[in-house]
Amino acid sequence: MNEFFRIFIIPGGLLLLFMLLALVRLILGPTTPDRVVALDTINTLVVAGMVLVGAAYEEVIYIDVAIVYALLSYIGTLYVAKYLEERPKK
Repeated sequence: MNEFFRIFIIPGGLLLLFMLLALVRLILGPTTPDRVVALDTINTLVVAGMVLVGAAYEEVIYIDVAIVYALLSYIGTLYVAKYLEERPKK
């Protein structure tokens, strides 16, 4: 394996570990806002992973895709927050 790519194994592994921890929070909850924050955290880690892959392969397209994904993730989070705010309290 190329020495250049070995540098990216540790950060990539850490990103996967953090995604798994956020996935556990997404599954276990206990409240809906906890799940929304966990999903947003996973989305942020996916964007960081795309940037890491773009840096590893020295391809700008991965960075462009990461920017678009981050924008869509942000808009989705706003819609979910608006829905949770308007939802009647029990």
